[in-house]
Amino acid sequence: MSGGVTRRRVLGAIGVTGAATAVGVPWLSGIGGASSTGVQLRSETTLPEPYTQALRRPTQLAPTRSDATTDYYEVTQRVARVRILPGLDTTVWAYQGSFPGPTIRSRRGRTTVVRHRNELPVPTVVHLHGGRTPAQHDGYPVDLIMPADGSLPHPHGDHVGDVRHGERDYIYPMDQRAATLWYHDHRMDFTGPAVWRGLAGFHLHTDEEEQRLPLPTGDRDLPLLLADRAFTADGSLAYPSLDPTLLTTPGVRGDHVAGVLGDVVLVNGVPWPQAEVPGARHRLRLLNGANARRFRVALHPAPPGGGGLVQIGTDQGLLAAPVPHDAIELAPGQRFDVVVDFARYPAGTLVELVNEFGDGRTEQVMRFKVGERVDDPTSIPEVLSEVAPLRAADAVVTRTMRFGAGNVVNSVGDHVSGWKINGLGFSPDAVHAAPKLGTVEVWQLVSDLHHPVHLHLAPFQVLRRGNGGPGPYDLGWKDTVDLRPAELVEIAARFDGYPGRYVFHCHNLEHEDMAMMGNMVVS
Repeated sequence: MSGGVTRRRVLGAIGVTGAATAVGVPWLSGIGGASSTGVQLRSETTLPEPYTQALRRPTQLAPTRSDATTDYYEVTQRVARVRILPGLDTTVWAYQGSFPGPTIRSRRGRTTVVRHRNELPVPTVVHLHGGRTPAQHDGYPVDLIMPADGSLPHPHGDHVGDVRHGERDYIYPMDQRAATLWYHDHRMDFTGPAVWRGLAGFHLHTDEEEQRLPLPTGDRDLPLLLADRAFTADGSLAYPSLDPTLLTTPGVRGDHVAGVLGDVVLVNGVPWPQAEVPGARHRLRLLNGANARRFRVALHPAPPGGGGLVQIGTDQGLLAAPVPHDAIELAPGQRFDVVVDFARYPAGTLVELVNEFGDGRTEQVMRFKVGERVDDPTSIPEVLSEVAPLRAADAVVTRTMRFGAGNVVNSVGDHVSGWKINGLGFSPDAVHAAPKLGTVEVWQLVSDLHHPVHLHLAPFQVLRRGNGGPGPYDLGWKDTVDLRPAELVEIAARFDGYPGRYVFHCHNLEHEDMAMMGNMVVS
């Protein structure tokens, strides 16, 4: 495993700072901060026509056993061949051999234990994104699961955490509100290429409050993982790793340090799929699982009267009340739960879910073919949940976190370039914040480019953007916020649950891998 020294030497060769001082195309794929920070790869093979393949629902993982308090699951991480593009097989790294990985469901009041077995050729780490999790089970970036075949020696050095060989049990108390969560690889230096190769899946958590609501369920509750990828001529996943083995040298080639974008939009691993839906309400759990691409999703055509995307939830669960939108912006790592009433369309209508931040074929996401109206006992209540607001006055401290590109000093004293927070590139030894358990803090987040900021452990609420209040997509309890170029966002975070060392970072995965991550030690 490589440590921070190797990563920073690589960043020095790439020269992040020089590019960041001249932000523009190709670093920003859009203009005016409206799109994504990153550079798009071009596929080398023939791509399918949109809407010619059926949407697939991720498989649901059954527990291997259950007792009075706990459900136990087993997941194997392995190399698999899957069919993504017609006529070609693609090698992926997958949970249970599928991309996305299988969906795990949990219920508040019951502990979830997931045993992960690593049959991949590299170390891995698993993070339950959005989980309220004890530190030793949160997926700290150097708490590795080494390959089960013993092909790699035990890692040594300053940046070695709690290392297990072959298998590891992750224990999740799940003492938290119902929410659309997800799990993915989180190894230091290599999160971006590991997720790109397939290591991601849904974890859907429920509670009694959500169960009492007359929201769509069953076949009308659709988890949708949005992502982008690019492909080589033989159907392999294209990714600009400096080291394709993902064992030694971290980082990506050239301008891709800004972020890696693909030219194929996948929904649940299917390129531009179509779903046949009856004329009834459906719950769409939208997850931006892309490395760097931001989406602005909208329905085309919009239903009569507009407001076709009725938001009922965000990263950390239900909103206080539903909010209708004509479009919703999702940064990497974010989740939005919306209800779409397809009965507002005549039977036979073809309704596209489009990406208004896209260009060319990345403007298309998926299509719904609306069927006949059916009996629909569901509704959207005017009151969904109680969301007690956090206030700046509740905070015991205010911190400023500046996200940007610039010089750092590695452990041998070399001045190199990388992504940083408050002038520091990531090291397991560097502490950015030391919150007290049970307190509220205000963090002022300041950016140079697009940086979707994710806090582990601590749910938060957005207090303001710039001189205004929260934006239209900032409501409710969140764990990831879309920080746009040259912007200040103020959040109030609640540090409760568990003590220990956690991280916060940019969820542009190339930024994260290249040091834009910090430690917070909760005590």
